[in-house]
Amino acid sequence: MIPDTRLIGRRRGVAPLLALGLLATTTPAGAQDINTLQIISRTASAALSCMNWQPVGTCFWLHCSWTGCRVRTSLKVGHYMPDLVVGAFPQPGQTPWVEIRNTSGAVADTAARGLIQGLSGTTQGGGDAAESRFARHHTTQRFKEADATGHPAGLLGSGVNLGGFSVICPTMANAFEPYFHSGLDAFAWRWSIPETTYPQALIPGQREIGQFPAYTWGAVYPRHGFLNQADDAKTGAVIAQRVGDIVTRSNQPHVYTRLASGGTTSRSGYRVWRPSPLQERNARTGTWQMLTPNADSSCSVFGTSDLTSAHSWGVGRTADADDRSYAWNLWRPYRCCRRRGSYITSITWTSYP
Repeated sequence: MIPDTRLIGRRRGVAPLLALGLLATTTPAGAQDINTLQIISRTASAALSCMNWQPVGTCFWLHCSWTGCRVRTSLKVGHYMPDLVVGAFPQPGQTPWVEIRNTSGAVADTAARGLIQGLSGTTQGGGDAAESRFARHHTTQRFKEADATGHPAGLLGSGVNLGGFSVICPTMANAFEPYFHSGLDAFAWRWSIPETTYPQALIPGQREIGQFPAYTWGAVYPRHGFLNQADDAKTGAVIAQRVGDIVTRSNQPHVYTRLASGGTTSRSGYRVWRPSPLQERNARTGTWQMLTPNADSSCSVFGTSDLTSAHSWGVGRTADADDRSYAWNLWRPYRCCRRRGSYITSITWTSYP
């Protein structure tokens, strides 16, 4: 097994410097391209729908000073945060997030082509070349590269409180940090080793994103860039789900940086209950908001059944044929309370999420 690996820099090293450079770049030119300011704007437009903010309980703290000790309380709140921007695109390094494409995307492109050339003896590493390998036998076979980058909202990672009450929990994601690049994971992303031998990949109906009995989306496993799917928008969605599945778990056979999931932690003056690892069709572990080619104003999980609908889920969501690039926000649920001493316990009024 390959342990998760920090791809570029340290949390307090490259990422802040990269953030400054990203905010200074110009607007995109391509039809599906999106820049940082647009990501922030489109995220804000969906915040009321996607955050689902609510008070959920009370935390109790022991506070001691020279005058003695007493028990303090703080409000426990729950809400969703946009942790990652996940892209799916046809060529190495060609993520639709312009600033990321101009920085770490270029690194991923170079790495991918070097790895592919060394492993296969060919310099062709793009999606078009990968798809052509299967064109004779799989007319709907598609391939996409992918990446996952810390959402700009991570700049609010210290949390927000008003009048002593917790309002916004700290996120576990660091803004602009690269958590996954399929170019750096070229071996597993193209050849599916060893995941093609996993039971989840061999048993029909296991880890499916669609709904029983007619699965019209695809499976999470094997978590690689290929999918037998006629709908390009659904292909991008399944690829995004696979990336989210990888980065929210530890010790996966991929090259990535893990996004902390499960359990509790102390962060920036808060006690935080972290989200569980992402699970398909389970909104309690995370929801998705399309950023491009169209911007959603709400969040949902992938896997909606469209067999009885007049048109496929991908209608109105499909990228241009000459681009085929997509980007989504991954929103994950947090609970937290502001630290006011040594933690004792907490009570929960209502289940969340």
